[in-house]
Amino acid sequence: MNDSHINTVEQVKDILKYGNLPAFEVVSKKEAYRWVRENLIKFSYLTLDRKPRGIIRRYLIQMTGYSRAQIGRLISKYKKTGYIRLKEYQRNKFERIYFYEDIQLLAKTDEAHQFLNGSATKTILQRQHKVFGKKEYENISKVSVSHLYNLRDSVPYKRMVKRYTPTKPSVVNIGERRKPEPNGKPGYLRVDTVHQGDKEGEKGVYHINTIDEVTQFEIVGAVEKISEILMEPMLKLMLEAYPFKILGFHPDNGSEFINHTVAKLLNKLLVEFTKNRPRHTNDNALVEGKNGSIVRKHIGYTHIKQEHAEKLNRLYFGYLNNYLNYHRPCAFPTEIEDKKKKGKIKKVYLQKDYQTPYDKLKHLENAKQYLKEGVTFEKLDKIAYAKDDNEYAEIVQKKKEKMFDEIFSPYSIKEHISN
Repeated sequence: MNDSHINTVEQVKDILKYGNLPAFEVVSKKEAYRWVRENLIKFSYLTLDRKPRGIIRRYLIQMTGYSRAQIGRLISKYKKTGYIRLKEYQRNKFERIYFYEDIQLLAKTDEAHQFLNGSATKTILQRQHKVFGKKEYENISKVSVSHLYNLRDSVPYKRMVKRYTPTKPSVVNIGERRKPEPNGKPGYLRVDTVHQGDKEGEKGVYHINTIDEVTQFEIVGAVEKISEILMEPMLKLMLEAYPFKILGFHPDNGSEFINHTVAKLLNKLLVEFTKNRPRHTNDNALVEGKNGSIVRKHIGYTHIKQEHAEKLNRLYFGYLNNYLNYHRPCAFPTEIEDKKKKGKIKKVYLQKDYQTPYDKLKHLENAKQYLKEGVTFEKLDKIAYAKDDNEYAEIVQKKKEKMFDEIFSPYSIKEHISN
């Protein structure tokens, strides 16, 4: 900056008053400090009275952009030493203990023993020196376990060793691995998929089965194939079909459920997302049992083309789901203490324990609190008692036969069942 024409405090005062500051560009911190010192000398800052000093301070602040405190610190340095210098950074350096030869011995030991953990490797280095009398190991045998890992991470070590790390599968941190704990509250769903077989290289339709752990309320749906585009709207439709609030969602570890799309949907609905634990084969036993007793019993095992998913959904959401929840009794176990093995609890199924999922829901303590907004037991009663159990079961059978005739035409329903 060319400020050679500014030589008096009065000139500085006029510049600050009228805002006619000269153009100033700080190239570096060192340059800014040099300029501040030059101006303090030029205006004889240390000999000025209090008011002129304040004018010069304001000028320095305006020109450099430094804070009032920073300019004050720079002026204090100038008063004490006559200079304003940048403090040079002095890095703390530790004395080197382990050298190239030591790292070479460590690399040799690691390769020979297939890269053991730090404590085991240190023990081997100590034994090399003390037990086997190898003097070259004296220095490296003193290394701490933590610093041993530092040496392994050094450039010389990495250049010496040839270590091949097998590819590891990426970890998907979606869903928590634990058993759901409903504590008697409905809304904790167990979820699974059932594939309707392959035929001549062509994939069949997929059934999605969801069941509430406490009431055994069950909603079944179908999709053409397992994909995020098809799964998301179907899951949303199925969750909306439940009369009570959904609090938990527990599938196995299949990628059709353990993905960011499903996680985002459940997070939006504030639903707890858990998944099967390793070595716990019975984690999803409830829904897997229903796969056989419901899906396979009603739909069978014969290959059904993916294009018929819509026909299956008309049956499921129009008739079968209502039949399962309002007209088909389920067994709810009673827990009793085992007389032969003290302290062990076993589950037994008594006649009184058989009831429909809807009846189970109604008999929960303060059951109204679990219903979704706008859903009442009066509305649900109209669905549950519009037909008796046998009448509704016959309707479901007729609708199912009609659907199979459409799917397997010109084959008969008898031929489908016999397969």
